[in-house]
Amino acid sequence: MAAQAHLQDQIRQLPHRPGIYKYFDVEDRIIYVGKAVDIRKRVSSYFTKQDHNKKTQQLVKNIHRIEFTIVDSESDAFLLENNLIKQHQPKYNILLKDGKTYPYICVTNERFPRVLPTRNKINDGSRYYGPYATGTGLNVILELIRALYPLRTCTYNLSPENVAAGKYKVCLEYHLGNCKGPCQDLIDEESYNYHIQQIRNILSGNLSVAKAYFKDRMMQAAGEQQYELAHQFKVKLDKLDDFQAKSTIVNASLSNIDVFSIASNEKSAFINYLKVMNGSIIQTQSLEVQKKLDETDAEILAPMVMQLRQEFESESKEILVNVELPALPLPGVKVAVPEIGDKRKLLNLSIKNVLYLRKEKEAMNEKGKEVNEVRILETAKKDLHLKELPRHIECFDNSNFQGDNPVAAMVCFRNAKPSKKDYRHFHIKTVVGPNDFDSMYEIVTRRYRRLLDEGASLPQLIIVDGGKGQLGMGVKALKDLGLWGQIPIIGIAKRLEEIYVPNDPLPLYIDKKSETLRLIQRMRDEAHRFGITFHRSRRDAATLKTELTDVKGLGPVTADKLLNKFKSVKKIKELSESELVAEIGKAKTKVLLDYFASQESSAEAS
Repeated sequence: MAAQAHLQDQIRQLPHRPGIYKYFDVEDRIIYVGKAVDIRKRVSSYFTKQDHNKKTQQLVKNIHRIEFTIVDSESDAFLLENNLIKQHQPKYNILLKDGKTYPYICVTNERFPRVLPTRNKINDGSRYYGPYATGTGLNVILELIRALYPLRTCTYNLSPENVAAGKYKVCLEYHLGNCKGPCQDLIDEESYNYHIQQIRNILSGNLSVAKAYFKDRMMQAAGEQQYELAHQFKVKLDKLDDFQAKSTIVNASLSNIDVFSIASNEKSAFINYLKVMNGSIIQTQSLEVQKKLDETDAEILAPMVMQLRQEFESESKEILVNVELPALPLPGVKVAVPEIGDKRKLLNLSIKNVLYLRKEKEAMNEKGKEVNEVRILETAKKDLHLKELPRHIECFDNSNFQGDNPVAAMVCFRNAKPSKKDYRHFHIKTVVGPNDFDSMYEIVTRRYRRLLDEGASLPQLIIVDGGKGQLGMGVKALKDLGLWGQIPIIGIAKRLEEIYVPNDPLPLYIDKKSETLRLIQRMRDEAHRFGITFHRSRRDAATLKTELTDVKGLGPVTADKLLNKFKSVKKIKELSESELVAEIGKAKTKVLLDYFASQESSAEAS
């Protein structure tokens, strides 16, 4: 797609340097931000490549102005692009929204700390763990902590002075065994903080310290024949084991690693993120990203790696991915695509998750389409007073140009969707001149006589493009075939988009916003397009053949031979004299070359 003159001037001024470029539309809105190692080469490719998809072609059509910014490196370009996309949310970029508010677990910075969920991080010295992708995962860990350790939940200021003064009394939580009563100095600060340290280890993914503690206490209580107390510690140890069994444990040597994988289809990309610490997967997140252009998996995953690491506050120095990524602005961080070993197994686990997500989403979309199709067909059945759902509909249209090359087309929709393998073209054989009525009779008759002869299934609805006249000829064809009353038939008149049914002089009223009318119009337009395309190809072929057969001394057989092999007069003109001689002999070659020469002379003279 060639650039407009004013854009060509802008492109020529672009530098061969790394940086970002911004496209603006006619209203001076940013519609796309991109990065490049070579700005001019990258921008030029939008206007010189011929294989862009429709979305990219639409982007290029809307470009009115170009701006650029030079940076020092590809990673700097990546970072600037990322920030600009978040700031301006351009129409044709994948949207990188600011991180949503995920929940954290907070260990408060106070005497006898509390452990509580929160979505607000405050710079007060408290320690925050997370964020957690879902509230469910957070609640599971909180329930484990509350089952293992008796912690206070009150908001009292338990300063040594307040406690010594007897300012507070124990509450119901103490009597239920959920708190050890620090408000009345019933547990010393050192013992309480030892529990807090174990909780910190659990929240960091390290369960070994807590397990060793409860195991030692259980064995000690059993040795002292305090079997009831030993059982209590065993229950807590079992809870830790159960929690660990439900967590995905990987090789203990794999610590502080981020794992990302991506799988995509035509419309969306699906991404999975695993955060690994101390040999355990402590965070998981899966998401879907809508494609805006024809982005590659690497182009989509790279900014999402940056965003997810930011949202989940990852500081890991190693990232595993399933596609090669461009340079990321992450100093000291290693990005790799492992092929073997434990790291590959970890990546495969992420890939398994992302493929499952893609499969589930695609299944949901297909189910949604099926529900949508049934709804449309149910509406059509009601609006057109049909006895059954019109799962199989056929629509006919005639096409001729001033009576020349009369053809017709039939399109078939199954379950409200085009079934292109069932489309058919017709050469009008029995009608002379532009007679749409008789042409409609011919093609309807031919279509359903053939289906009857083949024993094929018949449609539940026939649509003819035209008003009462064409509809009447369609009805006549069905009657002559003995199918009248077996297949409903309607006509759509072009001028007012009116729907006619047999034996009723007045059109059938259908709401202009109805899905039924939209389906009928869509089929009519598709039949018209299909017929016009066929008619144009026949007319062009006839025009070419006429051009060659008009050459005196060439003849129709020779013209057919050349056109069948080389497809167009243009390609025939490009043949050398020796190539033509090999096809049609010296005498006819001279005749044809003389004709082409005379045509060129006439064109130059005019």
